[in-house]
Amino acid sequence: MDKTELIQKSPIRAFEQSIHGGLGKGRIGGLAAKKGVGKTAGLVHIAIDKLMRGEHVIHVSFAERVDHIITWYENVYREIARDAELEGKDDMYEELTRNRVIMNFKQEGVQTRNVLASLESIVKDGHFPANCIIFDGYDLAKASHEDVSSFRTFAQKTDCEIWFSLSLKGPEPLFDEQGIPNELKPFIEDFDVLITMRFDGEDVRMRCIKDQGRVAPMEMGVKIDSKTMLIAKK
Repeated sequence: MDKTELIQKSPIRAFEQSIHGGLGKGRIGGLAAKKGVGKTAGLVHIAIDKLMRGEHVIHVSFAERVDHIITWYENVYREIARDAELEGKDDMYEELTRNRVIMNFKQEGVQTRNVLASLESIVKDGHFPANCIIFDGYDLAKASHEDVSSFRTFAQKTDCEIWFSLSLKGPEPLFDEQGIPNELKPFIEDFDVLITMRFDGEDVRMRCIKDQGRVAPMEMGVKIDSKTMLIAKK
């Protein structure tokens, strides 16, 4: 399979259809789940699909080190290439990484405006036209509505989309009767798209809680395959 066919047949197309064509420029979305369910892998899968389409991605990690992020990209790409029997996979991966920037911050030691100033420097001064920015490991419990609003303003200003991985750490039950994470209720209005992930048998179920500004919990047409950790069609 060549790259064009892979893009067309990617389960990311089904993921995008589940949220009415994708997140979209100037908007912010989140994948919410307990630790270890597959948020980072899911976002990396989305990022690799964008890179394959010639887009530019900035991946911001709030972990102490970024080694595991680089490893996630390598592992997820390897699974995609193996499953699709992708032609020229090694050369293609090198090409994709040229359009990817990985950054690292410690959330406790930096203000949101400083993070966004660093990103703006890369986008404008570094002439890196980011189409998508991923914030991995961002703790909403340490954030405010003003912080999230600043991210939205930045997305609109730079004409990009922003995805967050949101870890659920609160006590059980984690979700209310609609499936909305109790921990994220104070921020539900701040996101355009919010997707939850939780184990359902052998795989991880993806449920769209908020879609393009409207709270309407519904099952999505995709899941996370627990063996590959990739987004897959049901």
